[in-house]
Amino acid sequence: MKKLLLGLTSLMVVSMLMNVGCATKGQTGALAGGGIGALAGQVIGGNTESTLIGAAVGTGIGYIIGNEKDKKHAREMSASTRGNNYNHSEVGNLGGTKWRVISINPSNYTAEYTSKIIEFKPSGSVITTTTYPDGRVEEMKESYRVVGSTLIVNKPGYIINARYSISGNQMIAEAEDFSAVLVRM
Repeated sequence: MKKLLLGLTSLMVVSMLMNVGCATKGQTGALAGGGIGALAGQVIGGNTESTLIGAAVGTGIGYIIGNEKDKKHAREMSASTRGNNYNHSEVGNLGGTKWRVISINPSNYTAEYTSKIIEFKPSGSVITTTTYPDGRVEEMKESYRVVGSTLIVNKPGYIINARYSISGNQMIAEAEDFSAVLVRM
């Protein structure tokens, strides 16, 4: 009876975790993996240490699997943007807006520039126009989507997940290795 009750509880917890609204599949995977791992650790070891080890291992594995799903989705979106009629609805409140970068930290994250303008198209593409001190202008096109308060920017070969917030005409974006302050144009 105890095993049946534990099994049903596990199924219920997994079901609830899969329906949690995390910003990315990596976050959802980490949450679900942690819960499943904790249950498995408790069943296998029957003590707190086993439960914690199971939760830690499950969180890591769940994140890796979910993050790979995020990357696959980003690659599919990037491949789709190569067509002229690409459009998606995951643009959040950024679609159709234009921003000027005020600062990027750490300052050595990007080459020195005079101006950096970022335009989020309603189609899911983002255009960054950078003017350098020597007068050279560079334009880069990437894909983006907004999931909750996470901005996901990608191009073949990389993906950036940044938490962002907008207050008035200012946006703050924070990723794993940089943060940026932008002002609406």
